[in-house]
Amino acid sequence: MRITFTTAGVAAGFLRTVPVATGLSIFGLVLGLVAGQKGLSAAEVGLMSALVFAGAAQMLALELWQVPVPVLGLTLAALVMNLRYLIMTPALKPWLEQVGPVQAYGSLFFTADENWAISVAEMRRGGTDAGFFLGTGLAIYSFWLVSTVTGRLFGGLVADPARYGLDFVATAVFLALLAPMWQGRRDLLPWLAAGAVAWGVAWALPGTWYLIAGGLAGSLVGAWRDVRG
Repeated sequence: MRITFTTAGVAAGFLRTVPVATGLSIFGLVLGLVAGQKGLSAAEVGLMSALVFAGAAQMLALELWQVPVPVLGLTLAALVMNLRYLIMTPALKPWLEQVGPVQAYGSLFFTADENWAISVAEMRRGGTDAGFFLGTGLAIYSFWLVSTVTGRLFGGLVADPARYGLDFVATAVFLALLAPMWQGRRDLLPWLAAGAVAWGVAWALPGTWYLIAGGLAGSLVGAWRDVRG
């Protein structure tokens, strides 16, 4: 099967993903608002979204944000949270291995959970234009960038976020992200392991290392569970 990479494919992927990207913009607005509470400017929020482009990791970074910035802790936390992409992206190998490295790796930069799922579904339906994947990523990326900056600008107009309950926004977002991840009783052991280790490390060590330790523990237990079948 011959795989192509065309502007028509990019446009098709972009248009297919606009409804999903629009929904994600709500999360982007919230992230921009939280970033404003942490003291980041609109330019800094835009730069973070443009370079990092990982909603959950960005929100986690804001939760860990303090002065001085815990660079090592932030880096490790983002790494743990995004390791899943090393497992997910090989699913697109039938497309990406047949295009040039610029197209392949350039497209991979824009990978998010939502556009990955849309692209894998298109590929399995018999799609042969790898540009579709880039288009889906560009849709998510552009809407995300605009919405996070807009959220920061809007948040700057709110003098006292706590008065309106907006200081609880970050916690509410994490709870909303957590609920769909539950896939039944098989998830109970990894979740308990993550919670127990995080609690123990939070009691024993200062700072935010408990988040990294809990994430690693949950991931390792989950991997062990899957290997055992």
